[in-house]
Amino acid sequence: MNLEIFPHEHFMKLAFEQAVVASELDEVPVGAVIVRGQRIIGLAHNLCQQLRDPTAHAEMLAITQAAEAVGDWRLEDCVLYVTLEPCPMCAGAILQARIPIVVYGAADPKGGAVESLYQMLTDARLNHQAEVVPGVLGKQCGMILTDFFQSKRKLGKK
Repeated sequence: MNLEIFPHEHFMKLAFEQAVVASELDEVPVGAVIVRGQRIIGLAHNLCQQLRDPTAHAEMLAITQAAEAVGDWRLEDCVLYVTLEPCPMCAGAILQARIPIVVYGAADPKGGAVESLYQMLTDARLNHQAEVVPGVLGKQCGMILTDFFQSKRKLGKK
């Protein structure tokens, strides 16, 4: 798949808009968009708190939407944009869905399974791998998370 044809910043901005929605809902501000042929087929933000579901990460919800839109669990011709480096659960789902390209914003040094802690998406021992494009709008994607958790810590001290 030719990475040159995908306007990464455009779709990452849409994922960032989802992160803003999550923040407004008092969810960890992570957003995800799945694109197939320049068409959005999955668009989500974290909903763990609202759904009381630890699997309700933006990536997981977007993958479910995309699979429904395609009518197949294989998302072999799609690109996932996510504002935060995926965790092990989400990286596993990405591999299971056969998503070939993952573009993410901010690195996650405490939980990232794409490059920071683990390299699940590029591990040749697994049946499937994905190309990874890190750091797209990374500062912006990282700052919303930093601001969110700083405000949480301030509230906890009051």
